[in-house]
Amino acid sequence: MRERAAAAAMGRRSSTGAWWRLVVFTLIVSCAAVRHAGAEQTAAVASAHPLATAAGHAVLERGGNAFDAAIAVAAALAVVEPYSSGLGGGGFFLLHRAADSAQVMVDARETAPGAVAMSQYFDRDGRPIPGATVRGGTAAAIPGLPAALVHLEQRYGKLPLAVTLAPAIRLAREGFQVDSRYAQIAKMRESFLQSGVNTEVFLDRGRAPQTGYRLRQPALAATLERIARSGAAGFYEGPVAAAMVDAVNRAGGAWRAADLTGYKVIEREPVRFEYRGATITAAALPSAGGIALAQSLAMLEGFALERVGEPATDHLIVEALRRAFHDRARYLADPDFVRVPVARLVSRDYARSRAASITATKASRSDALGVVPDGLPKAESRNTTHLSIVDSAGNRVAATVTINLLFGSGVVPAGTGVLLNNEMDDFTLRADVPNAFMLKGGLANRIEPRKRPLSSMTPAFVEDDKGVLVLGAPGGSRIVSQVLLATLEYLRAPDVDLARLVAMPRYHHQYWPDHVEVEPQGFSAEWRAAMSAKGHEVVVANRRWGNMQAVFKAKRGGAAQAASDPRGAGVAGY
Repeated sequence: MRERAAAAAMGRRSSTGAWWRLVVFTLIVSCAAVRHAGAEQTAAVASAHPLATAAGHAVLERGGNAFDAAIAVAAALAVVEPYSSGLGGGGFFLLHRAADSAQVMVDARETAPGAVAMSQYFDRDGRPIPGATVRGGTAAAIPGLPAALVHLEQRYGKLPLAVTLAPAIRLAREGFQVDSRYAQIAKMRESFLQSGVNTEVFLDRGRAPQTGYRLRQPALAATLERIARSGAAGFYEGPVAAAMVDAVNRAGGAWRAADLTGYKVIEREPVRFEYRGATITAAALPSAGGIALAQSLAMLEGFALERVGEPATDHLIVEALRRAFHDRARYLADPDFVRVPVARLVSRDYARSRAASITATKASRSDALGVVPDGLPKAESRNTTHLSIVDSAGNRVAATVTINLLFGSGVVPAGTGVLLNNEMDDFTLRADVPNAFMLKGGLANRIEPRKRPLSSMTPAFVEDDKGVLVLGAPGGSRIVSQVLLATLEYLRAPDVDLARLVAMPRYHHQYWPDHVEVEPQGFSAEWRAAMSAKGHEVVVANRRWGNMQAVFKAKRGGAAQAASDPRGAGVAGY
């Protein structure tokens, strides 16, 4: 208590200008440390934006732990990456506390409002209403990120929210220069933002801003300050909550004040399993990612694998993914609403039975694996973000957060600066109705009041004799294959090359559609021919995907390193 009070007093004495100079200075120092080959650090931060990474560094420098840094980074990302995450969204925080080796997943997934009704999404003739799950009030689920930040501060952090939220508050109030990634995404979604509710804040005089434009969000700064002062009540009660309910219902939704005051994060036991001498910990339901990762690796354990990128190995990985996603469609949903046989699904006996139909020479057919009574796999948006952190004491965080599609539902309640998610699209409306990515889902994941939609977010820890790898990525259903490929390569290689892990070319299979999707660079014509010869349909995507963030802490000596995906704009290091 004395430590927290002292930190709070220090926060009050520090001017915001001094704080911001510390953030900028820390970013400069951290980047220099990354460039200096001889520097050995014992803590590391990786995130999708350099200003968010700097916020995490600054909090660590101020005496915070990895959990404090995670609050700072997630809040800063909410400001500088409004197209991917924010206070109006949610996610999963995978935690490891070094003092007692406790591991937990903080489930901050959004929930369906209590008054939700299927009639909001279908017309009188039973046809889906276009856009009902992706824009406007009917698309928005109850946010979970603010509750997660408060939960981390109260149960795991060392510093008060007044300190850990200070970088995000400053970024929102004083503004930041948008990068080329922001400019490109805003241009892509320009008409959407022009027609949204109070979304002009993300534009420059009604048009997508150019690189270098200073984006200021004073209303969001005020909301962050309310949370810093009042905790969860600053968001889920009072004027911010009232404004959200009003805006959503004016835009066709059915929120109630009780939906917000009743929202709670849930601490869940992560998925934990062994693979060839390594211990892997990953997100649990309602994330499907940890189960899919466990199943895929258990199936692959019975095969001799070469390097990822060799067609013989990649064929086997694709077949494992095919079966893991088949089970996702058959069984997985919010465990508070559906009884899911998790223990059986991740057991070695079950993995052997599933792997028995995999051959080294020929691709399976997805429709031959068995009927999925309620539909086919469904995956959420690729427009998400991830952060990975390890501190000098060995505390670590892998967190994946999202608002779903780019710029979410397009609803910003007046006076709040909070861009609301469109996570209702991650539910299944009906077995034959695909989501925004033309993917279908099982009815176990159907919309129900206060239910959490199924997700593919896969924050993970991989521990072996080398040390511990903390990783995760955005990318919708492709998150699972990204984490799987990186894990296999990390465990295969005797040395740790994080830059290579986050940059390696990616492919993906999710049972349906029945094809292997590959990035446009990284796979030769010979590779594609070899996969085709085994019976795989190979489809080249029109762009690369994902934005992996990884940190590693060595078992001997505790040296730490970090890497950010070159596909994004992050700066990793310490």
